[in-house]
Amino acid sequence: MNTSHATRQRRVTAMIGAALLAAIVIGSIVVISQQSSVPASASTPVVSDGALPGGGPVGEADGKIDEADRISVFDGTPAVSKLDPALLAAVQAAAVDAEADGIRVHVNSGWRSPAYQEALLADAIAKYGSAEEAARWVATPERSEHVSGDAVDLGPVDAQDWLSRHGSRYGLCQIYENEPWHFELRPGAVANGCPIMYADPTADPRVDR
Repeated sequence: MNTSHATRQRRVTAMIGAALLAAIVIGSIVVISQQSSVPASASTPVVSDGALPGGGPVGEADGKIDEADRISVFDGTPAVSKLDPALLAAVQAAAVDAEADGIRVHVNSGWRSPAYQEALLADAIAKYGSAEEAARWVATPERSEHVSGDAVDLGPVDAQDWLSRHGSRYGLCQIYENEPWHFELRPGAVANGCPIMYADPTADPRVDR
């Protein structure tokens, strides 16, 4: 091989290497940009540490669960004990079976007082910049299934995955695509499977009830 041919090969190899490096850098920037645009973690609901309307502190009596806590589905805290009895029974039955598979289910959020829900909504509006965007994540107290005790947010991610595959046998269904932690009771799912999920709460016809 003559010197000029070897030089050309080295130049071509260098150009290919530079192009590959550029592609990797650009791809990384795109991935980071896409990840930063996701408004909330798939395992963490919006949690308020602020004050209730009127200035009082948010507390356990309002259904607040601290993010660092891992509340059992058998806990006596109001967030759990004030859930609809049928929903709570289904969650507890599922949790027992999940435990047998090595999966521990805990409650991120359950029943909430109307005042606590109002505080969460105010936080969401401040976080997302508008009432319209906040509505994709937090309902008003009048529309919230948490306030009525008919919804529970469960974690961690492996528990959500287990329930997405097995929850229907207990009548437990994920309702919103953007909130994989949010479960409600759908008794018909035991025989027919869970219904198709709504994209987010704004697509749920119950918001107009």
